[in-house]
Amino acid sequence: MTGPLRVVLASRNAGKLAELQRLLPGLDLVGLDPAFEPGPETEATFEGNALAKAREACAHTGLPAVADDSGLAVDALNGMPGVLSARWAGRHGDDVANLQLLLAQTTDVPDDRRGAGFVCAAAYALPDGRAHVVRGELRGVLTRAPRGTNGFGYDPVLEVDGRTAAEMAPEEKDAVSHRGQALRLLAPLLLDALRS
Repeated sequence: MTGPLRVVLASRNAGKLAELQRLLPGLDLVGLDPAFEPGPETEATFEGNALAKAREACAHTGLPAVADDSGLAVDALNGMPGVLSARWAGRHGDDVANLQLLLAQTTDVPDDRRGAGFVCAAAYALPDGRAHVVRGELRGVLTRAPRGTNGFGYDPVLEVDGRTAAEMAPEEKDAVSHRGQALRLLAPLLLDALRS
């Protein structure tokens, strides 16, 4: 390789782009064009949504694409909000409303049944049609109130080893997070595919 390879991230989420740039330092990772309107996430699994988003971004840009689909799976809610995490309260990306609804729904759940975990499926799609998807998970316990100011989404309510994801420094979170796990699995596969 003569320089970093340009890869498009199938998202306009600035927090996610910054996180992925830290996790994939060997690539020139760019976000989606603001004028592009991606299709709805209609798959029933994180893996299905990640692959669909990567393929759509690749087709739109002609560039190799990386996408992820992630969310929070709460044991007491039978794995929900799951793939509906970003729109759990009805409007996509309203983190405050999503957190408030989730905490209201789990108010009466006893401490010994508050298991939960972040799940991330990360995928790549190449212009020649090759694609691959992997999965990472971070298990913890659902808190009763948000804690911490780092991160985004449900980070303030998943406690891992005594701290929420929002109480961790970005480097600490990257080392253990569901997205970090998935991207560390995906990165060498993507680089090998790009070189071949």
